[in-house]
Amino acid sequence: MQFLNDLGINKSNFGSSTGQNWNKTKTEGELKIHSPVDGKFIASVYQASEKDYEKVIHTAEKAFLEWRMIPAPKRGETVRQIGNRLRKYKEPLGTLVSYEMGKSLQEGLGEVQEMIDICDFAVGQSRQLYGFTMQSERPMHRMYDQYHPLGIVCTISAFNFPVAVWSWNAMIAAVCGDVNLWKPSSKVPLTAIATQSIIAQVLKENNLPEGIFTLIIGKGSTVG
Repeated sequence: MQFLNDLGINKSNFGSSTGQNWNKTKTEGELKIHSPVDGKFIASVYQASEKDYEKVIHTAEKAFLEWRMIPAPKRGETVRQIGNRLRKYKEPLGTLVSYEMGKSLQEGLGEVQEMIDICDFAVGQSRQLYGFTMQSERPMHRMYDQYHPLGIVCTISAFNFPVAVWSWNAMIAAVCGDVNLWKPSSKVPLTAIATQSIIAQVLKENNLPEGIFTLIIGKGSTVG
């Protein structure tokens, strides 16, 4: 199917990414994804190992130290570019959402539009991380509040919204200086893999480090 080719979805895919790079584990079982639309096989995903998980976390921890020091408006610029790249891939990604999850095509396209909309919102928020300055009863003393990034933010997304729920959390976290780990539903991993590949293009073009946006698909009792 052409939309799978456009999104870089292969017959077999790896289920763990540190950003632009993919871990090559093949020993933890393979998810075989069939469309609820017609029952046809779409593609498979090799599940990640606990070792992959540790690698993702360590890479994200390292990236956080750099990402948090980038000024928020510049982080917002990266998110703006992600939104524009999603616009470019709206039709094939929306089609995949529909075909893999089973919702109507218009709802699949609408879900990608939600991703684009939250990117636009987050760009504005990147210039509105205000802090109050307050009067103090002490002479020569100033009180103020200031936002500080948390670190690694994890989004566990559900089957019925394969990509939108992740974007609602990840884009806001990103402009605030946090790095993101995404654990999607194992029922709809292909949309997550496609989205990760789209984001990787933007990260590479901006010479950003591995670990800002990461992905892991693994067994629920271990990696999950």
